[in-house]
This record gives sequence, C-alpha cells and structure tokens, in this order.
Amino acid sequence: MRIVVVGATGNAGTALLRRLRRERGVDLAGVARRLPGPDCGEPYDQVEWHSCDVGLPGAADQLAEVFAGADAVVHLAWQIQPSHDQRVLHRTNVGGSAAVIDAVVRAGVPALVYASSVGVYAPGPKDHPVSERWPATGVPGSSYSRDKAEVEALLDRAEREHPGLRVVRLRPGLNFQRAAATEITRYFLGPFAPVRLLRFGRIPLVPTNRRLRMQAVHTDDVADAYARAVLGDARGAFNVATDPVLTPELVARHFHGWTVPVAALVLRVAAALTWRARLQPIDAGWVELALHAPLMSSERAESELGWHPRHDALSALKELFAGMADGAHTASPPMSAARHLPGRPTALLRGRPAGHGNPY
Repeated sequence: MRIVVVGATGNAGTALLRRLRRERGVDLAGVARRLPGPDCGEPYDQVEWHSCDVGLPGAADQLAEVFAGADAVVHLAWQIQPSHDQRVLHRTNVGGSAAVIDAVVRAGVPALVYASSVGVYAPGPKDHPVSERWPATGVPGSSYSRDKAEVEALLDRAEREHPGLRVVRLRPGLNFQRAAATEITRYFLGPFAPVRLLRFGRIPLVPTNRRLRMQAVHTDDVADAYARAVLGDARGAFNVATDPVLTPELVARHFHGWTVPVAALVLRVAAALTWRARLQPIDAGWVELALHAPLMSSERAESELGWHPRHDALSALKELFAGMADGAHTASPPMSAARHLPGRPTALLRGRPAGHGNPY
C-alpha cells in the first residue's frame, strides 16, 4: 500500500510517519516544502521525499505526479506563521488544500484523509461536548477557523462531484508532544516567553475565564487516528480529543500557580496589542477561538475507528511543557531548534521578529 503524506515534517506528520512505519506492506512518500536532511534519521528515513510548496502556481500538476499510483493521501500541511501576512497563509492553507484535492482527483487516488480541527466548528458549548454534526462554519474573528471551514467546504464539493472518492476529516483538539515543543513555542509564544521557568514545574499566574476550557490530545494518539482512517474504510468527520478538559483551574493546580480572573475583552485587547507590538506571534483571533470553540465528543472515532487514546490530555500538556523547558525538537526543518528562525530570541538580532516573513 502506497501512502503519501503531505506536510510530513511537522508535528502531526512526524508522529504519523512513526505510526505508519509499524505497518507491514506500507510504502511511505512524504511531501514538504523543506525536506529533512540525509542524516535526520527516524522517522524521516525510509521515506520517498518530494519537495513542493502546495501554495504556489503549478502545485497541483506537481502533486498529481507524486500521487500517481497512491492508495491514499493524508493532507496535513498547514501554515500558522507569518500571522502578519494573511495573504500568504490563505494561499498555502486554502489554495494549497485546493491543489491537493485537485491532484488527488486527477491522479485517481481512492482515499483522502484531511487534517481538520476543532477550529472548524461554529461557536459552541463549554459545558458539554458536541458531535460531528455541529455546524462547521468556523468562529468569527479567527482567520485560522475561517480557513479551516473554507477547506471543508472544498471537501464537501469534492465529495458531491466525485462520490467514489473516500474522504475522511479528522477534527482534533490541540496536538501536544515533547518533540514539538520548540516549534510550538516559536509559532504561538515567541522569543520573550520565559519557557525555561517551566523546568521548575511552576506557572506562577494563570489567567482564568469561564470560557477558557479546551481539549488536547497527544500527537501520537492523533497519528493513530490518522492511521486507522487511512488503513480502514471509514468516511466522514471524526472528532479526536481526550479527557480531562483543560481549564485554567486545572493547570494552576498541577503547576502550582494562582488563577487570575480576566475578562474576555481584556484577553482580546492584550493579545491584539502585544501582537501589533511584535511581542508575541499570534493575533486576537486565537483568543476568539479559545473562548468560543466547542468541546467535542470523540464517541464516533472510538466506535467506528476503534480509536482509544493511550495518553490523557493533562499528561500530554505536562510532556509539552517539559519539552519547552528543555528546548526539545527534532531534526526536521519546521521542528528544528535553529537559532535564526523567527520566534527564537537570536532571530531578533537578525531583524526577524515573530509573526513576520518566512517562518523557516
């Protein structure tokens, strides 16, 4: 079985390569803009690599050649930065996804598994989980959510026009693993975040709001869900999240901190001002997403995919924080600890603030 993974060098892609290597009779091809070097080792070795920027003109033609003869394509590629250039993000995330879908159809690939997100959902409840039937129209004010909803609309059209194509959409919560710690720090916290303090296992102050309730899942467990989707015959959307729900109170209790009540408006303004001042790399849309994304039920993934997570959300968060304190990373380009990358302190000396320019 030949499986092509688009976006195979990032957080989810790295974990999926690890997971699929355990399957007999699976040949792996990886697509990424920047390829792992020959000395990167596992899980990047024994993969047929192809370099492609999915957002550029002509990407569909190039991808169709790569996809020829594939039994399934897993589309994980998504660009988070530069947040100050939404045109670039939309080109890669929506335009690139359109190119992947087009190439899958042209190459006659029978199955497409897509990495959606809890971010695709319309604002929803924080006191009980929703199923996959909750509207997938996004959270207003979040460009990430808007783009995720737009890509799912493209998949809806592809399914209508090509009923023989098996499409699976996984909608995970936050994806955490130790190896992604440096990447997540760069993309979401920036160079001024005192992550080294996490080595003492303490977060002194934790802002709290009644709607700051989120779900997370270990990236290895997400990868297992992708593997089950691609190797089986399931169709449709699947939520992927684990207990417990992460609340400020829970985080403060386990990291020996104090909770500080903060109004939603203050969170929005603080995010917007610090983003505009280039002090951190994410805009206020991420606050909107955190406040309004619903809690999800993973019952369908458990019953139809046979998916059962091996890690709970709190242990995944603790693993990530320990990795942040230690500067954990891999040798793949997006997950590396190269000091010149935006989001790293040294990059500021080179005039590369977080959220601007090429993040790689």
